[in-house]
Amino acid sequence: MNPAIYAYALLAFPLISAAAIAFGMRRNGALASGVSVGAAALILATAGHIIFRLDNFEESVNWIQLGPLSLDFGFLIDDLAKLMLFVVAFVGFLVHVFSLGYMKDDPNKARFFGGLSIFMFSMLGLVMANSLVTLFIFWELVGFSSYMLIGFYLDKPSAAAASKKAFIANRVGDFGFLLGIAFAIALFGTVSLTEMREAVVSGEVVVGTATLGLLLFCGTVGKSGQIPLHVWLPDAMEGPTPVSALIHAATMVAAGVFLLCRTGFLMTADALTVIMWVGVATAIFAGLTAIAQRDIKKILAYSTVSQLGYMVAAFGLGSLIALDENGGNAASAVITGGVAAAMFHLTTHAFFKALLFLGSGSIIHACHHEQDIFKMGGLMKKMPITFICFTLGLAALIGTPFITAGFYSKDAILALAYEQNTTVFYLLVFGAFLTTFYMIRLWKIVFLGKANSDNADHAHENGLVMTVPLMLLAVLSVIGGFAAVYPAAMAPLVEMGDAIAHGEHHTTVATFGGAAWLIGLALAWVLYGAGAKEDRFGGPIYAVLQKKFFFDDAYDYYVAKIQQRIALTIHFAEQIALSGLIIRGAAGVAGLIGIGLKALHIGSLHQYVYWFVAGLALFWFFAG
Repeated sequence: MNPAIYAYALLAFPLISAAAIAFGMRRNGALASGVSVGAAALILATAGHIIFRLDNFEESVNWIQLGPLSLDFGFLIDDLAKLMLFVVAFVGFLVHVFSLGYMKDDPNKARFFGGLSIFMFSMLGLVMANSLVTLFIFWELVGFSSYMLIGFYLDKPSAAAASKKAFIANRVGDFGFLLGIAFAIALFGTVSLTEMREAVVSGEVVVGTATLGLLLFCGTVGKSGQIPLHVWLPDAMEGPTPVSALIHAATMVAAGVFLLCRTGFLMTADALTVIMWVGVATAIFAGLTAIAQRDIKKILAYSTVSQLGYMVAAFGLGSLIALDENGGNAASAVITGGVAAAMFHLTTHAFFKALLFLGSGSIIHACHHEQDIFKMGGLMKKMPITFICFTLGLAALIGTPFITAGFYSKDAILALAYEQNTTVFYLLVFGAFLTTFYMIRLWKIVFLGKANSDNADHAHENGLVMTVPLMLLAVLSVIGGFAAVYPAAMAPLVEMGDAIAHGEHHTTVATFGGAAWLIGLALAWVLYGAGAKEDRFGGPIYAVLQKKFFFDDAYDYYVAKIQQRIALTIHFAEQIALSGLIIRGAAGVAGLIGIGLKALHIGSLHQYVYWFVAGLALFWFFAG
């Protein structure tokens, strides 16, 4: 049997689900949710078959022929694609199940589950794409799905504004990505990722400029929330919490990192250096910003931005090391360092961050949609299952030594930084300290002490449909760092983890990482009382952190001002130049000619004969 049938089935299940909901179940939320969850279960089963039972394969069908350029539609199922399929299918299924409870009373849940199905279709197509054009098509569909789900609450102005912000910010990055695709086509004469890689490995094509890599990286900056296009991701928390878990924690935002790993063979050392520093800057900036936030989902959102920065930095760091070791051959070098480290952290992060977002959703649902952590408190006793699961997810995020997945994936990144650039190493260690500090702050305020509001006081544990997904993700948050969890397809990733674990610098790296963890925990524990009602800090520096370094204000002011000036310039050009001089001017001249000709028509027969003869004479003169 052709293995591509399973790839087509992966796309067919969510597409059929979305179509069935859109055209036949819009008024039947219960049936729509059942169909969508059923499709997610079929996706998980089919993805499992592809990962564990099938060898790597590529399938390609000619779609459009433009002279010598063939635009093919097809699938590339390799180790990298299998790892992402594992993440998307597993987390996607658990989010669908969790949503059954979270969206139970929402009158528009049919539209919600239809949106989830469209997203799953888009994300699976992106992961399996075998060409840049196919990848870009599904990339844009993922963006559309995000826009639709962020703005799910149609009567909420902040949700509408957040969806528009996400759409615009991603379009800015996607414009660079599209230019990169055009650059690659001009350089290689093909859109096939396999053919491009073979051309680089054989030396047939040499990527001698950083331009191509940086243009492709623009897509990552937008989709994975890197500075300066990060502003959309925290605001995207306006959507339902399961959306935050699926799209803005585990899968969609990881698509930018996946793009880097998929196109890593096109990167030069200069491009990788820029990528590394953007990732480092994003990790530190987002960590500092998270310290001063009050909204539980916003804190987790900035944590996501920070961890994505770690992944991007890991890709740059590991790939630079591999370039040095392989004589600058990116195609053979990048898989051994940057890709493995970035994908290792991407995978573990998907599990524990999905757990944290779903855990926060369980808390918000129990507290009647309260999201301010200072209006919670005392939830440890009221929600014991959520408390235990959330604590395990938090432990993984802060890299609790030896017992969590996050410890191993974070350590792998720190080890790469220690080998390549000690300045980056110390900055990332500082970022690890920030992560521990703001997460322990959140944990103490939300779960310990006494309830700080009536909503928190009347909170209670949610049903099994919401807690079972938390428990499954909690297990993976603990064991996800061990090799036994991954199928044979993930061998390069596992080898990377083993190499880091037995590296000569591991003791030093573990010491610094452990110190950052311990200091962050102790400092947050001392500074924040259990169930605190208000933040105890203030001052100008803290105000800057609360205002997110004024990125949003700067965009609102300067971008709006620039947009206004451009609009005024266009208006002036249209009114004065186009409408005034050309259109009205031409009309005026025609009017004057008409008035002049009208004056000649005085009703005298001999005048008409005179002008007729004069005209005839002129005609003969010029004709002769």
